[in-house]
Amino acid sequence: MNIDLKTSRSEGVTDAERYLKKLCEHSFLSMWSYVGVFNGKGTGQEVCDLLVVFDNHIIIFSDKDCEFPNIEDRELAWKRWYKKAVKKSADQIYGAERWILKYPDRIFLDQTCKIPFPINLPSPERTKIHRILVAHSASAKCAEILGGSGSLMIDTEIVGDAQLFTIGKVEKSKGYIHVLDDTSLDILLNTLDTISDFVNYLEKKEQFLTKEIAVFSTGEEELLSSYLKDINGNDEHDFVFEEDIREFTAICLDDEGSWAKFLQSPQRKAQIKANEISYAWDGLIETFTQHIFSGTSYHNSSDNINDQEIILRFLARENRTRRRMLSKTLLEFIEKIPKGYRATRTLLPSKKGDPYYVFLLFPYISKFMSYEDYRRVRGELLSDYCCIVKLNYPDAEDIIGIATETARDIYGSEDAMYINVRAWTEENIIYAESVKSELESKGFIGKSQQVFRGVEKEYPDIPSVNEIEDFKKNKGRMKNQPCPCQSGKKFEKCCGT
Repeated sequence: MNIDLKTSRSEGVTDAERYLKKLCEHSFLSMWSYVGVFNGKGTGQEVCDLLVVFDNHIIIFSDKDCEFPNIEDRELAWKRWYKKAVKKSADQIYGAERWILKYPDRIFLDQTCKIPFPINLPSPERTKIHRILVAHSASAKCAEILGGSGSLMIDTEIVGDAQLFTIGKVEKSKGYIHVLDDTSLDILLNTLDTISDFVNYLEKKEQFLTKEIAVFSTGEEELLSSYLKDINGNDEHDFVFEEDIREFTAICLDDEGSWAKFLQSPQRKAQIKANEISYAWDGLIETFTQHIFSGTSYHNSSDNINDQEIILRFLARENRTRRRMLSKTLLEFIEKIPKGYRATRTLLPSKKGDPYYVFLLFPYISKFMSYEDYRRVRGELLSDYCCIVKLNYPDAEDIIGIATETARDIYGSEDAMYINVRAWTEENIIYAESVKSELESKGFIGKSQQVFRGVEKEYPDIPSVNEIEDFKKNKGRMKNQPCPCQSGKKFEKCCGT
């Protein structure tokens, strides 16, 4: 594709669309989030307000900013607003779903239908559709009349506009639609701000609310707090109950105020602080994405965006807690290795299905080679180290390599590489063995090659006041030690400031 996607992407027409775009690009990143996509019918009709495509997940957003009627009859005002803001948006979502599944190759980024949607859509049998309806302007009126945050109540026995400020099933016989208001939109996209964390919540919520059991909650954020505090047998967040819920006909979650308590908890505050370092991983993905969009990537194995997207999809599939661990590992590695030295760090999977990561730090010394030659050599060396990982760990299926300069500052370059090593041949093994032998003879494998298996708690242990005070009393000696709050920063740059 000879189109600069960096400048060809729509920014949104309305303030609401631009704000939704900003939130979604923060959470899902720009590679997979597209505002204002069109079909190939006639001059091009808008399919939906925003479309997210990631792996086999498709998230369809419809965003409507309809003013809540200022009339005395609250029930009538609700019904009028619901018809414009919810019912009309639902029709758009279901229409978008039909078009996407029937004509996946007829979706465009512009109304003239000249710029095709850059990411291949999954086949219909693999596709998981998530429908999200963003309805503005009711939150303020809901808070004014009922108090609280303004988040709309949830009652799965309700169909349509049957009850004031309550969302149930928009259409009884069609797929479930998540209806978000101004309050819940911000909360969800700022709390579940990776594609994995977000779609996991959507899937668990859909499963929970579409059972033959009536569920009532005082708001989306209260439902979210219930989800975040419970873990199922697969070590995943879920809606978990001690009793067998099949014996119940209805569940009323006693959850009002639980979100506010969660926000004020020491565990949540520690989590937010610890997560700060994780956004370096997001920044790395966005750096690669912008080079792909503008066509400035160095030495691509393919000019096809879908081929390049595969690498970034592995990076973006990591949830927020894993990104924290990956960022800590990479940044601490960069800080630790002195200028002029070369080193690698292999990060083993946390669980089955995770990729193996290879981090390579390689010094650039201008008197020995040009920067272009340096990038070529660094890329070849990164590929060799990835092959050696497969040799050392035969069960590896996916290997991601990331390389940069040793002791780099704000300026530098990054290489990313993905190798699918499932079909590993005898020829591949012979090559990897010869490369390993050659690198060992040159001293490129040894103490400079480190192996890690990262473990990261979602909610860090809370350091006691005494621990912090002990560090402060010995600040001169402890200033460069990891802060006891587990933020990943040095003490002098965290709790020691």
